Amino acid sequence: MGSGQTVAVFGAYGHTGRFVVAELRERGFLPLLTGRDADRLKALAYGTGSATRTASADDPASLDRALAGAAAVINCAGPFATTAAPVIEAALRAGIPYLDVAAEIEANLDTFAHFAGRARDAGAVVVPAMAFFGGFGDLLTTAAMGDWTAADEAHIAYGLSSWHPTAGTRTAGAVSRERRGGRRIVHTGGRLEYRDDAPPALQWAFPDPMGLRPVIGEFTMADVVTVPSHLSIPEVRTYMTAEAARDLAAPDTPSPAAVDGRGRSGQTFLVDVVVRSGGAERRAVARGQDIYAVTAPLVVEAVDRVLTGRTRVAGVASAGEVFDAADFLRALAPHITVELSGSPAEGRSTTP
Repeated sequence: MGSGQTVAVFGAYGHTGRFVVAELRERGFLPLLTGRDADRLKALAYGTGSATRTASADDPASLDRALAGAAAVINCAGPFATTAAPVIEAALRAGIPYLDVAAEIEANLDTFAHFAGRARDAGAVVVPAMAFFGGFGDLLTTAAMGDWTAADEAHIAYGLSSWHPTAGTRTAGAVSRERRGGRRIVHTGGRLEYRDDAPPALQWAFPDPMGLRPVIGEFTMADVVTVPSHLSIPEVRTYMTAEAARDLAAPDTPSPAAVDGRGRSGQTFLVDVVVRSGGAERRAVARGQDIYAVTAPLVVEAVDRVLTGRTRVAGVASAGEVFDAADFLRALAPHITVELSGSPAEGRSTTP
């Protein structure tokens, strides 16, 4: 549990930020609510006793004031192309760990490129993409690898029942598309390639009960940054169920609507990870509800492990490198169920 430690949440009043704040409270942390909008911060804090501090990514002094006294900071404010670097800089000045929930490929690449050396030299922990896209896929891939030190290819297939994007998701997607000139990204041959052609329409055989579903192949997510950052896998491909991709692309798809007391939407997900080496195959399958809501237990479990010294490296590192992946996934029950097969942990569920 959090033992009353203060964790700053930048962008606390956003859709994902609210889930993160609630999870921090549930885990015994004291969330420090930060962001640009003082009125929204006060509304979120009303009746909870949580402290609030206004801060803006373009005002370093305000970020320093916002992080004063915090044990760590979780950045939930996109677009991360704008916010990640300033908040990381502030965390380094404060001498505290930084975690974010960035799904933007380019923003995550920037974090690794610009801060790896400085964070390592400072002994600081910086964990980007500690969210459903990026961190979760990396944890699953790393756990599926087991005792393998390298593999030929990793395939991460996202079976979403639907995708009602938040305003933040739409903004971040627009920023990413603009930064890469509308091209799409593929990780092949051990490096990123930019392509102008349409992604392939394929079929993916998900585990039951989903079964065979149409997917968009090479629907590239932040996993192409996190997984290759520490695993020797030259081919990393991600796939998205076609219906979810259509939801995301449609301008009139509404934002997520709560269906339970925790504020989760009715969206369900199945993530199917297949890793191959030679003729051998290993697999990890995860199931849960609401990709935005489930980001909260992911990043809060991560901050708990960082603050209790359960990390493997310092510097900028993705989830699968900095944490014990299989143990981390077990800790996510009951939010997510995970099964591994084909590895030394074959037949063992990562839930109790």
